[in-house]
Amino acid sequence: MGEGNALRPFRLLLLFFALTLDRALNVAAKGGDVNMTAHVPYTTILFPGFASSRLRAWADLDCPLSPLDFHPLDYVWLDVKKVVAVPGCWLKCMMLDADNQTDHPDCKSRPDTGLGAVTELDPGYLTGPLSSIWREMISWLVEFGVDPAAVVAVPYDFRLPPRKLQERDLFFSRLKNTFEMAHLQRGRGAIVLAHSLGNNVFRYFIEFLKGELAPRDYQAWLDRHIHAYHAIGAPFLGAAESMKAALTGLTFGLPISEGTARMMSNSFGSSAWMFPFSRFCPMHPTRKCERWRHKGQPATPTAPVLCKPDADADPYAAWPTDVLQFDMGKPQEEAYPAVSEEAAAAAGVVGNLSPGLNYSYSPADIADGTVFRDIALLDPDAGKMLHRLGKYYHDDPILNPLTPWERPPIKNVYCTYGVDLRTEVGYKYEPSGRPYPENWIMTDVMYEGEGGALTSRSGSPVEGRPSARGGDTTVPYHSLSWCKEWLGPTVNVTRAPQGAHNGSDLFVAVNVHKRSDSSVDVEIPPPFPGTRYTTFFEDSHSIPGWRTAVWEMDRVDHRSIVRHAAFLREMFLETIHESHHQAEHPFVPKDTRSPLRDEDCFWDYGRARCAMPEKCEYRYVFGDIHLGQSCRLKNNLPPKTLLQHYL
Repeated sequence: MGEGNALRPFRLLLLFFALTLDRALNVAAKGGDVNMTAHVPYTTILFPGFASSRLRAWADLDCPLSPLDFHPLDYVWLDVKKVVAVPGCWLKCMMLDADNQTDHPDCKSRPDTGLGAVTELDPGYLTGPLSSIWREMISWLVEFGVDPAAVVAVPYDFRLPPRKLQERDLFFSRLKNTFEMAHLQRGRGAIVLAHSLGNNVFRYFIEFLKGELAPRDYQAWLDRHIHAYHAIGAPFLGAAESMKAALTGLTFGLPISEGTARMMSNSFGSSAWMFPFSRFCPMHPTRKCERWRHKGQPATPTAPVLCKPDADADPYAAWPTDVLQFDMGKPQEEAYPAVSEEAAAAAGVVGNLSPGLNYSYSPADIADGTVFRDIALLDPDAGKMLHRLGKYYHDDPILNPLTPWERPPIKNVYCTYGVDLRTEVGYKYEPSGRPYPENWIMTDVMYEGEGGALTSRSGSPVEGRPSARGGDTTVPYHSLSWCKEWLGPTVNVTRAPQGAHNGSDLFVAVNVHKRSDSSVDVEIPPPFPGTRYTTFFEDSHSIPGWRTAVWEMDRVDHRSIVRHAAFLREMFLETIHESHHQAEHPFVPKDTRSPLRDEDCFWDYGRARCAMPEKCEYRYVFGDIHLGQSCRLKNNLPPKTLLQHYL
């Protein structure tokens, strides 16, 4: 007892210093050097794109003459070895009935669950990195200390049209519960990260909620449960590649023929979800207009469609060029007849393609089924596609997805996409004279490239109206940039290098007027050679309390944007900024970017050292193959930054 009484003053002194140090650290955390791991309070919900989540078998299927059978929980999408070894069995588990979207009698597949369903489609030493999608983003979140329970994936059966997702799987009802559980756990709304087709799924979900909630509760539910929405590589007005998949097949790099890929894709009700459609034909139209033309012939109206008057002045429906062109120079009798005229007439479809003429189709002609009515005599899938268009899209009681988007009623909306990469925007076809599925030959492809320049695979000139920039290799710029319509009449424009930078190469324009075509009335100086930029269009005042931003990232392709370091960094900084009580600016300032990870450090060949030496140092690790890889953050400490600078 005597020894304890002697030490008591010393213990009290230690306690005093501990309390003082704790208070000092709290003060520093509010205004000084702050570890960012403590400032990610939101649940992140991931919406994968088309063919970007795993499907598992839910049946036993014996594959003759092969030891590779399908058993419950086996991978279907994607198991490359079974695609190669037992393609017939694999197709049974992948294809759906084209009319009612039911499974094959011998096999059924269902979406996998959890984060594993969206990280790598085919795990393995070789196939894993090749099929990786969200792994880099999840690694980033883990590295910065995000709670595992705060990252939620919502994989879905990407083969189904939106209506069947709810009817078969109750997907949208369960999705509503997911958001509500996230709010219970965190006490605040979630951040939505949707890639490609995942944006279409999220849009349908927002419309679905209108039927689930009372009108007076709808906006309150969104404000409570969704803090921010990041639309990543969204096909707002569709993508031309979906038409290539419908007419000749898209293999996704798998070792299958285009004909097999076409049969599989055309059995999916979701294939029409990404069809191009006109920006002039909204859900609440104003008048009728003509929609298809013979090339070099007078316009010939078919079934009327309700469109805005602007459509009359734009023969391409604001698409860079005609999406589809058919050369019918070959006599009709030489083409392989897929459907007899009697059967076509009985089904209510009669082909309109006459020999010796060229036909052109705009996005409006695709979305309303005109092109499929016209090719009905030559293509047995045309009638099935018309049926699906009517049943699952035009007559959907919740939403016709083939109509232009309006800004989602969410407080913070960010739209991010890559630009200036060669992207397919149109195709030329002619009959092959062979039976389905090889009854069409693609004779030419039209592209948009850097600066929106239109070219063709054959080198022939392309008629059309180029966009301001190129697309992201999959979705044309015209479709990606539709979200610029959501910006107000004036915006702030910032162009900054994608990598870590000190602000020496920065362009800023404040309160820039937005033109009627959504471009901005400002001249951006030419870029430095070899530098990739991100151009930020930001609006925080047109809708009080709401913010809208568009990020255009130079030369970032559609499939890799969700793991691109510059996008991940900007998204993370915006998330920290939104949650911080001392935030003063409406958006994160762009003047400088300090390295946050080892990957942000690089070698400065001019000075023969690691760039930004105050943050980075040369530290070789076995396996590095070039100098830049050996540049790492000093002392390999957890990433810290002056958070005050980003507020």
